[in-house]
Amino acid sequence: MAPQSFDMIVIGAGPGGYVAAIRGAQLGLKVAIVEREHMGGICLNWGCIPTKAMLRSSEVFHLMHRAKEFGLKADGIGYDLDAVVKRSRNVAKQLSGGVAHLMKKNKVTVVMGEATLPAKGRVSVKTDKGAQELEARHIVLATGARARELPGLEADGDLVWTYKHALVPPRMPKKLLVIGSGAIGIEFASFYNTLGCDTTVVEVMERILPVEDAEISAFAKKSFTKQGMKIMEKAMVKQLDRGKGTVTAHIEMGGKVEKHAFDTVISAVGIVGNTEGLGLEELGVKVDRTHVITDEYCRTGVEGLYAIGDIAGAPWLAHKASHEGVMVAELIAGGHPHPVKPESIAGCTYCHPQVASVGLTEAKAKEKGHEIKVGRFPFIGNGKAIALGEPEGMIKTVFDAKTGELLGAHMIGAEVTELIQGYVVGRQLETTEEDLMNTVFPHPTLSEMMHESVLDAYGRVIHI
Repeated sequence: MAPQSFDMIVIGAGPGGYVAAIRGAQLGLKVAIVEREHMGGICLNWGCIPTKAMLRSSEVFHLMHRAKEFGLKADGIGYDLDAVVKRSRNVAKQLSGGVAHLMKKNKVTVVMGEATLPAKGRVSVKTDKGAQELEARHIVLATGARARELPGLEADGDLVWTYKHALVPPRMPKKLLVIGSGAIGIEFASFYNTLGCDTTVVEVMERILPVEDAEISAFAKKSFTKQGMKIMEKAMVKQLDRGKGTVTAHIEMGGKVEKHAFDTVISAVGIVGNTEGLGLEELGVKVDRTHVITDEYCRTGVEGLYAIGDIAGAPWLAHKASHEGVMVAELIAGGHPHPVKPESIAGCTYCHPQVASVGLTEAKAKEKGHEIKVGRFPFIGNGKAIALGEPEGMIKTVFDAKTGELLGAHMIGAEVTELIQGYVVGRQLETTEEDLMNTVFPHPTLSEMMHESVLDAYGRVIHI
């Protein structure tokens, strides 16, 4: 049987793949998308979205305990873990269904099954009904990534969990060890710690949230410690001894190995690209440490084959994948899109307090040879933050002293994941400190701190 013909085939229906498919269809291309598990991929089903739903529950729980501060009464405060998880799964289900609807609406052919690339321009899909053959001049790899498993620290779903187990926990941990303090590790640590679990975080680098600005990391560590979390930096879990209902972790810190007992361990030590079993090597695709090597337009070097999102390397963020998906679809349709610049992509971590950043840290800016001006503004100086009962946090901005270019912005505190976009837009429009200073920010809002931080960099801050 002759293969079904398309202009563009997308492999993987996560936030990179499904967005690429929609944009391709909008541009008049005949598009097929292949997905082996869930529409919406990890992000919608087992990542960004369900974790935010769970973190929202813990945030409300935290606020209920503070009711008295706000002149309110809340007695007998408790939680039902199963109900928290059920809400989170329902949110994911609703959005996954939404993606399926969008595929239909945009007339994208959906093929559920496991894809391989037997030859250039060909995709073979193993479905429930047998193999289905597809062909297209343009194929987009959007197969994503999975949790990295370290030898000896592998998940078993009972004592040792990956992010997936942590989203549908078989029980509430009493004493939890989180290995890794990137966004995933810290978000789960924050969720379980807020619900009253005794939580320890181990980070191999010299500070938690290692990709963030050093000042933000230090502020976060102080906040988490105040909330009862134990933070171990420059530390490494050497082995896990699994017993009945207990895990003994051998943690090396400062040359000494200490043993600590836990009932649950969450491993969040990075991700591995889903590059195996596709037939990439045979096609001549270059793969380096589980990630496909591409140029700035996500082209793999094999004609007509592109790779976007997590499989194409850092930053491993859904919004980066989506943007690359749009760019590749426009390229295929004959357009001239701008390449995605990693440094203009914001990172957001939804722990309590939230963390968000874009561009260069202070250290990176200096390293790159910039002469810099740095501004800071604390939440305690902002009327809206105090009215919200959220006086802990700060906003930091880094400028090039010669040109006034905004090199980076770093925030910690309430709702900063929503605020960061102001600076992202500013950087996209190549704003200078002068533009930002001349912008009138509405009062009373948290966004005023963004203004004050810029003013502070130039010795003009008003409210501190």
